[in-house]
Amino acid sequence: MTLQWTAVASFLYVEIGVLVILCLPFISAERWQSIFKWSIWNHLSQFWNKGFLTMIIILIVLFLDALREVRKYSNADQSKDAKLHPNMFDHMHMKLFRAQRNLYISGFSLFLWLVMRRVITLINQLATAVGTSAALQTQAESANKAAKKYMEDNEMLKQALTDGKGEGGKTQDPEENKLLKREVQRLTEELKSSTDALKKSKSDLDAMKKQTEGLTKEYDSLLQEHQELQNQLDSGDKKDN
Repeated sequence: MTLQWTAVASFLYVEIGVLVILCLPFISAERWQSIFKWSIWNHLSQFWNKGFLTMIIILIVLFLDALREVRKYSNADQSKDAKLHPNMFDHMHMKLFRAQRNLYISGFSLFLWLVMRRVITLINQLATAVGTSAALQTQAESANKAAKKYMEDNEMLKQALTDGKGEGGKTQDPEENKLLKREVQRLTEELKSSTDALKKSKSDLDAMKKQTEGLTKEYDSLLQEHQELQNQLDSGDKKDN
């Protein structure tokens, strides 16, 4: 195995190990998120996107090179050379095997590189969702407790109001009740008299309106008669002249 394919194979084993560690069930997403927030990752974050894209390009180039080698050794005509060189057949199959191995290594390295990035993103999203869910649950519990407290306070106030009414009915003085009834009766009579006076005022106002309308009509008729007499007088003066 050449140096480049040894590096790719080592990179593949590192990816597998990292993914296995990330998928360990006893390490929570919140713990991973706290690890991802270390200061060292903040310093490397500015190079992360460039490094990620560079590694994708390298793995794609190696994958295409391995695919070319596989097609090269798969389509080679070995029937004539096999008779002249008996070991040629085994040699070509060995090269085809190495090309296929390199193809699988580069392909799985590229696939796991994308999977690892996606797993890290999902872990961060899961940790954020869990934190938000816990905060919402705490808020809902506090709101539920406050609602229960308000309901209990309302029940206590209703009970106190009911008890106060009952106690007030038991301890109230009969003489005070009589005085209150007399006062209510007096106010009712005053209200009735005020209502009658208002009705009378309205009727007087209507009568005055009718009288005013009658006077206006009489004034208009007198004014018309005066105008007619004035016209007759002017016509008589003209005849005399």
